[in-house]
Amino acid sequence: MEAIATPSTRIDVYLSSSYRNRNDNNLCVTVPSNPPSSQPPVLQIGLPLRSPKQQVHIVGDKTDTSSPIDLLQNNCTGRRWRETNKTFSSAASSNPSCTTSDVLRLFDSLRLPVSEDIYASLIEECTLTADSARATELHRHICRSGLRAPLPLVNRLLLMRASCGLLDTARQLFDRMTSKDFISWAVMIVGYANNARYDEAISLFAEMQYRYNMLEVPTWLIACVLEACICTTNMGLGKQVHGCLHKLGAANQDMFLTSCLINFYGKFKCIEGADFVFSQLPRHNTMTWTARIISSCREEHFRDVFCYFKEMGRTGIKKSTFTFSSILRATGRIQDDEQCGRQVHANAIKLGLDTGTFVQCGLVDMYGRSGLLRDAKLVFEMVDDKRDVALWNAMITGYRRNGFYIEAIKLLYQMKAAGIQPQESLVKELRIACGENTGE
Repeated sequence: MEAIATPSTRIDVYLSSSYRNRNDNNLCVTVPSNPPSSQPPVLQIGLPLRSPKQQVHIVGDKTDTSSPIDLLQNNCTGRRWRETNKTFSSAASSNPSCTTSDVLRLFDSLRLPVSEDIYASLIEECTLTADSARATELHRHICRSGLRAPLPLVNRLLLMRASCGLLDTARQLFDRMTSKDFISWAVMIVGYANNARYDEAISLFAEMQYRYNMLEVPTWLIACVLEACICTTNMGLGKQVHGCLHKLGAANQDMFLTSCLINFYGKFKCIEGADFVFSQLPRHNTMTWTARIISSCREEHFRDVFCYFKEMGRTGIKKSTFTFSSILRATGRIQDDEQCGRQVHANAIKLGLDTGTFVQCGLVDMYGRSGLLRDAKLVFEMVDDKRDVALWNAMITGYRRNGFYIEAIKLLYQMKAAGIQPQESLVKELRIACGENTGE
């Protein structure tokens, strides 16, 4: 069982709830460097709400330069308008029973124009909830209003469409935009990658580079492109990206990017490339060491993996549950009467990481492969929360692998009694093994 400390192939894009200052046009990007093991890494893009003197785009088909908001402000005092705007913005964002459709119907019934700020709040709601129906309704309402939307608001519309999975309509909006910035391109690239349309993500990234020849690309976007290269088995483009980063001196400056490159070469079983990236780093951390260990496991260099593990201890690098799960996978395949595995187990106990789900599954699998079923059962029984199907599978597989079919069948019934559905492939393998044993 592998756990890779790199971005998941699926990247979730959503708006940050806090807005930047009105005069800040910069993109605010946050990528967690150590995501929780049970959740995929999340990409947060904070877009500016709006800025003065922005280039405007005609979202609808109206070309009247007079804004309905200006007409209302002429008939109302500034104070009354600010109070009304604040009231509806609060209703749209804080009241869970007030939906986007309710707000739009209320404004239409009162014959009030919807301000840009309220549109931004409604767009954010549809983006976070990924409600495609309400997103479509909201976009149509904006088009009918004839609002002259600035580029940040158009980018929000683009992000809303992509977050709701409406990539075709998002691409239509993207192609109609008279002016685009980096956020526009990034939203589409991440949106394609997020929906497993990797070829289109790569194509759009190449087009962006061809048009703008960007020398500085954010780390998270490079990681997204490398992941797309892995999923499309496009090793050539990934090498070009690495070569460009190396030429610019950016390949060795970011630990997260380095771990992504090591993972990239590891996926293609190019251990030389992974070792080269690792050796170019002036210093290492848990992420880079774990990526190297996982890459070596894929190449079945299990002895090297154990050497890397000991080297981590000598250099004082902190180990994680991901590190131990990968090491245990390697030690379970080293024929040494499980001496390496016992050392790893003792180290996990010493560091207090032996209770992690990945580590426990790895220990059961390691002892089961070595025929040490008593130790495997001891680890299995020490687990308090046995809702993880991988833990049961590892124990049952250990029994089956060593010819203890009756114990495997008993454990299978216990698994069902605990309300956990076993994998059909495991049941089939156990049935075949029992049939072959009966025939003998």
